[in-house]
Amino acid sequence: MKNQNSAKDSYDSYVWFRDAAEQGNAYGQFNLALMYKTGQGVARDDASAFRWMRLAAQQGLAFAQNHVGAMYYNGRGVAASDLEAARWFRRAAKQGDASAQQNLGMMYKRGRGVPRSDEMALAWFCRASEQGVASAQTLLGEAYAQGLGTRRNYALALAWFRKAALQGDATAQLNLGLMYKRGQGVTPSDAQALAWFRQAASQGDAVAQRQVGVAYAQGRGVAPDATRAYAWLSRAAEQDDADAQFNLGIMLATGRGVDQDEARACSWYERAADAGHALAQYNLGGMYAHGRGVERDQARALAWYQRAAEQGTANAQFNVGVIYANGHGVPKDEEKAVVWYRTAAEQGDASAQNNLGVMYANGHGVAQDDVQAVLWYRKAADQGHPLAQYNLGGMYNGGRGVPRDVVRAHMWVSLSAEHGDETADQQRRQIARAMSPAELVSSQELRRRWRAEHRA
Repeated sequence: MKNQNSAKDSYDSYVWFRDAAEQGNAYGQFNLALMYKTGQGVARDDASAFRWMRLAAQQGLAFAQNHVGAMYYNGRGVAASDLEAARWFRRAAKQGDASAQQNLGMMYKRGRGVPRSDEMALAWFCRASEQGVASAQTLLGEAYAQGLGTRRNYALALAWFRKAALQGDATAQLNLGLMYKRGQGVTPSDAQALAWFRQAASQGDAVAQRQVGVAYAQGRGVAPDATRAYAWLSRAAEQDDADAQFNLGIMLATGRGVDQDEARACSWYERAADAGHALAQYNLGGMYAHGRGVERDQARALAWYQRAAEQGTANAQFNVGVIYANGHGVPKDEEKAVVWYRTAAEQGDASAQNNLGVMYANGHGVAQDDVQAVLWYRKAADQGHPLAQYNLGGMYNGGRGVPRDVVRAHMWVSLSAEHGDETADQQRRQIARAMSPAELVSSQELRRRWRAEHRA
């Protein structure tokens, strides 16, 4: 009975608004448009909604003008047009409609219907913010935090985020938490960060839920609690937050705070990987390469490593190089191996630098070049890579790519041996037999200097 009465009331309202609208009453036209737009009291009809909303807007109703702008923007009831959307937003904004002011600011921020301008976006966000619109205050805070249209100013960003956060805006609460976490414009405080993350998380914000989960996992602002960390990360992951999915994968793969379950870890890695998460792609490649949680499959391992590699993940680039160099699941291709080793090496990956040196030293996939081999071995050796240190010592001992120098040969091989490699230790002793006491002292001094420079 109650639903029947509600339907009758809605229909009666429709009749009243239709009669008023047909007599030219702007408010009647606006309300009739809303009924058509929402399907309340009448069948939903976007075209009729637009027609009546435009008539009300043409009579100067700012909130109708804002609606017309939104309908042009979304192509609802009318062909989409950014130019028309911006024009109607501007008419409403100039009359002081706060929602239109925010919408016009977004048009400038995105360069839709108007030239892109962070300065103009900032100006309109400011006008809407001063009217107390929380979402505009959040956008204004983001502009100050990122230095968009103005100098970066964390203090102002913090102030606007706080205004919006106290009104319950979840994005502002999240941003406020991040500023406390990073110490931007405020003394760092994990406890304060967590308090704001909790407020946003309770409203369903996935990023905030992930942040709460990470706080419990790392014991930031709260006692470590793996069970709660897993629960919060799960909530974010179910909302397709790729970072949360990746973190769940790590917890399940390692048994960190939960029962180890590599199959479920792969499932979460795959969801994050499908969303483009590079580290999840890399980890999933590793799971396929070693048959952890899934059937071992070198072709799939390569596919996932390559997707991560193409996003710039150096470890993945190195692994792609290894797969091609050794022909694991693909035809051996040393030239492709060199390409991927070089890509990772230029990012500073020590293992890739060493392997690239090996390729040059042996002329595999590239013209043989001892000078280039020494160059790449040295880059890796200076990062403390034991095998590169051993290889560089061998180049000095054989006079390949550098003048023969037993002191430096002994120095590099000795540094490699310090990592516990028996082959390096044997080579160190063999080189030492042909050295004078003075040369041995020189080698020791070079090692001391290297440690001081590279391990300070």
